[in-house]
Amino acid sequence: MHTANPSGSGERSVIAGKILKGARLGRGSVVEDGAVVGYPSARKVPWKRLDIGACARIRSGTFVYLGTRIGKGFETGHYAVIREENEFGDDCQVWSHSIIDYGCRIGNGVHIHSHVYVSQYTVIEDGVFIAPRAVLLNDPHPGCAFSRQCMRGPLIKKGAMIGGGSVILPMVTIGEGAFVGGGSVVTKDVPAGAVVYGNPARIHGRKEALKCRTGHTVRPYKKWRKR
Repeated sequence: MHTANPSGSGERSVIAGKILKGARLGRGSVVEDGAVVGYPSARKVPWKRLDIGACARIRSGTFVYLGTRIGKGFETGHYAVIREENEFGDDCQVWSHSIIDYGCRIGNGVHIHSHVYVSQYTVIEDGVFIAPRAVLLNDPHPGCAFSRQCMRGPLIKKGAMIGGGSVILPMVTIGEGAFVGGGSVVTKDVPAGAVVYGNPARIHGRKEALKCRTGHTVRPYKKWRKR
């Protein structure tokens, strides 16, 4: 293990894993033993660097590919994979065994829990929460000769919440502040603030009308505001 300060000032970084050629971390970052930062892609990508902002924590077993830009405060669990040509905002978390495939755009304050798969060309806006084992798909016609040309992942808008084990089909838009219940299969666009669940998912009211089962409050999202 050694310390380094790539930016030349401020808090020193602690590096135990591998930092490969072309990767740059901001000050105060931690890379644990067994993590690889700057893994080269087998694909031809126009931008062959990796920039990660200050105060990142990359836990053991994680691979972050070259060709990606990540803001400050980034954090991973163990064995996460961040592919090339992705862009992250600040204060994002990608927990253990989750995969962010290439070509995605992810905003600020996004929390992606464990065992989540985010397919290529997905857009996730600020403040989104994605629970464990959710799957975001991008190919409407797998095996078709034109599938690559029309491939596009979902658009998850600001403040939306995706329940555990949900499947979001290609090109679907999840509206701002919407709530997708666990185990849902979302085949159509979800309006802003709506609560949907089921297979296929259907609207079952508004997020602010949900009741708390624990008794700590009556309406857990009554004071929800746009981020």
